[in-house]
Order: sequence, then structure tokens, then C-alpha cells
Amino acid sequence: MNPEIQDKLRVEVTEALKEHNGDIPYDDLVSLPFMDAVCRETLRLYPPAPRVMRVARKDMILPLSTPVKGLDGREMQSILVPKNTKIFISIFNANRDPLLWGPDSLEWKPERWLSPLPEAVHDAHIPGIYSHLMTFLGGGRACIGFEFSQLEMKVVLSMLIANFRFFPPEKEIIWKMTPVTTPTVAESPAYPQLPLKMEVISPKPVL
Repeated sequence: MNPEIQDKLRVEVTEALKEHNGDIPYDDLVSLPFMDAVCRETLRLYPPAPRVMRVARKDMILPLSTPVKGLDGREMQSILVPKNTKIFISIFNANRDPLLWGPDSLEWKPERWLSPLPEAVHDAHIPGIYSHLMTFLGGGRACIGFEFSQLEMKVVLSMLIANFRFFPPEKEIIWKMTPVTTPTVAESPAYPQLPLKMEVISPKPVL
């Protein structure tokens, strides 16, 4: 459960709580650099919705970021997408592309957001509305609540990390790639659950 990351985040949050007498204002909460890095990296590597389906409303030529070989062996720079074609977009893989994010793209590394991102990420012009990612999609069908969801994530995380330490469960966790990714326990996968070990922080920080 990344104890070093927890400790670093806890220090940042606790200092902000003390500075603001236990109630961090909105502008200060969303601007905490390490909190922001943790949230961005989590949403990059583990998007809540791993894939989405769209339907082409008209015939179109879809350009490819890198050429692919067809069945006849010829390289293709683009493909024809006929009207009414169902297109499955893998948000999960788009956010983990090693050609963009580098050889460590499958690793959870919040610190990657504390320095300039790779040029390949900027040059790719990912159409997502959030941080060069497809987590909240883009265009007219993008998630309208993406800013609220980030705030909610930071509020909850700031309260939890200031008061508890977290440890891995003894039970095996299996993540189901349903429309919304859900954790289950291997021995009883019928419904979502994510048991964790928790330890109360002592002395308790100012809240």
C-alpha cells in the first residue's frame, strides 16, 4: 500500500490542515501538489470506466498514430470507418500506452506529475478533457462531472489519510473489468468489496 507515499501525502495534508485550522479551503486543497499528483496518477492507471462504446454517425477516415499492417501486408496510416460502426475505445490502454508514457507506463508513480511530462504525451494531442488522459473522455460526450469528481476524491482522501494508515488485506482481491471497474474478494466474487487493514493515527492531527 505504498507506505512511503502515504507518509509523504499525510505530511502535506496535515500541514495544510494546521495552516487552515482544520478546514482546508477549496483553492488550497485542489492546489496541493502531491495530492494532485497522487490523484492524477491513480486516474491515469486505474480509470473507473475502463472502456466505452461509440457508434460512427457517418462514414469517416480514422487516422492512426502509428501505421499498422493489413492482412495483405501493406502498411496503413488510416482506416475507413463506415457509418453505424460500433467503436470500442479502451480508456485503460490509452492511458497506459508506453509509446507516450515511457517504459514505466504500467507503474503507479505519482512523482511523474511533479516534473514535465514526456514530449510524446504533448505531441499526441490526446482529445481527453483532463490532463492528457481519456479517463473522462472528451468532446461533447465528455463527463460533465469530472471537476466535481476530482474534488470529491481529494476531500475524501485528505480526511482518510490524515487519520489512518492503510495496509493490504490478507484476502486476494480481483478487479472486475465491468462498465465501472469493481474490486471483489476471490473467495466471494459475487458482489463488490475491498477489505483493508487500517490503523488510527496517534496523536490525531488537527481537524
